Amino acid sequence: MKKALVLLNMGGPHNLDEVEVFLKNMFNDKNIITLKSDLLRSFIAFMIVASRKKEARSNYATLGGKSPIVGYTEQLVQKLQLEFDDTYVTYAMRYTPPFSKEVVEELKQKGIQEAFLLPLYPQYSTTTTKSSLEDFEEALEGTNIQIKTLNRFYENTLYNELLVDKIEEALKEKDSKEFELIFSAHSLPQKIVNAGDSYQKEILLHVELLKDILKQRNLIFKDIHVAYQSKLGPIKWLEPSLENKLKSLTCKKVLISPLSFTIDNSETEFELSIEYKEVADTLDYDEYLVAKCPNDSQKFIEVISEIIR
Repeated sequence: MKKALVLLNMGGPHNLDEVEVFLKNMFNDKNIITLKSDLLRSFIAFMIVASRKKEARSNYATLGGKSPIVGYTEQLVQKLQLEFDDTYVTYAMRYTPPFSKEVVEELKQKGIQEAFLLPLYPQYSTTTTKSSLEDFEEALEGTNIQIKTLNRFYENTLYNELLVDKIEEALKEKDSKEFELIFSAHSLPQKIVNAGDSYQKEILLHVELLKDILKQRNLIFKDIHVAYQSKLGPIKWLEPSLENKLKSLTCKKVLISPLSFTIDNSETEFELSIEYKEVADTLDYDEYLVAKCPNDSQKFIEVISEIIR
């Protein structure tokens, strides 16, 4: 095989010892902490990691000692390899192994001449897509491997049908008309959006596309909202926060659909499914449901096949 498909994602700890590595690499990313001074960025990263690592280890311990993103991604790669018998399928993570450098070495050893890079972020952001692509392209320097990249796929109809499938699965036999639907996206500092990052605009466009499919399927909710999760620190982030959105609703049945993740991770299986469930309980919600991400589902295999081919 002379071609490869490389999935790119943020990564997550494989074990509790890797939690600190994950946090250090993430907060030293110049696309995350957008400061010109490397020294100041390193200092801020050190302070954030020192303050968060104990809690983060505890959170991952609750999830079984590792990030769910690890297993789901490996299963996705295995299934894609069966689909692409003429293409080598692998993945590289931004903040935990396998890192881009080791994946590029693997491609060189296999004699790969052309690679398709697929960042698993539906919407484009400098903090995700740009960061992952830059990291992999830097690792490719000095090689003859030709690359093709995809920057976003939130407009893909098959993908959006899959997200609505996941909403239906979460509802099971329950009546959608009794529920509020909240599309929850990972937040960003407002200053990154103000600097030209298209992420928030694409989030809102994505929701409009999903509303159309919900309408086609006669999935009617009391109302549909957008909110942002995972805010960190005292600076201004995108609003409304998911917590404030939950506080504002009078209907006490809600379904949360993760919008900016394709693979379940700590932000979905811990933050959404456990932490915000506790918030909902204190607000006397009768029902609190969370839809799954596409993960290694057969339809996501079909989405990726459609995108690549």
